[in-house]
Amino acid sequence: MLLILTIAISLSMDTFSLALAYGTNNIPKKNSYLLALTVGIFHFFMPLIGLYLGSYILNFIKIDPNIIAGLILIFIGFQMTFPNTEAEKDINKFKILDYFLFAFAVSIDSFSVGITLNMVSQNYLFSLISFAICSFSFTLFGLLIGNKVQKSLGKISTLIGGVILIIIGLTYII
Repeated sequence: MLLILTIAISLSMDTFSLALAYGTNNIPKKNSYLLALTVGIFHFFMPLIGLYLGSYILNFIKIDPNIIAGLILIFIGFQMTFPNTEAEKDINKFKILDYFLFAFAVSIDSFSVGITLNMVSQNYLFSLISFAICSFSFTLFGLLIGNKVQKSLGKISTLIGGVILIIIGLTYII
């Protein structure tokens, strides 16, 4: 349970950092809630899809699942630690499609975590709800305080989330 909450928070820290950047555009409060809800929904379904496809893939790969889980988590951690800043350079007002693109982009890492979810926990519903609630909360919080926080804090939260995933990944390998 603690591991799932740690993963949920780590995944959400990445979302928080991008929400801080988007929040600097003074997104209306109603739209902030809608975007946060969209991100939460994506963080519920993306790991579920990853879990379904991951189980199928792992049947064909004859490697210790703990090594696979560790490598995927380390990879995600490095992606979060060294993010692609192109998305942060062009921040515009949101349209409906933008909500979905933002939610999809910040949920890719939760898809990858879904692949390893059966190695971490058998309580899938708790895991998925934890991912959704954390990502909703972190996104909303980031959007609402974005205009009051410097952009460097967003980078620090992404770094912390990435480092936590790398450490969790290393524990699986070791």
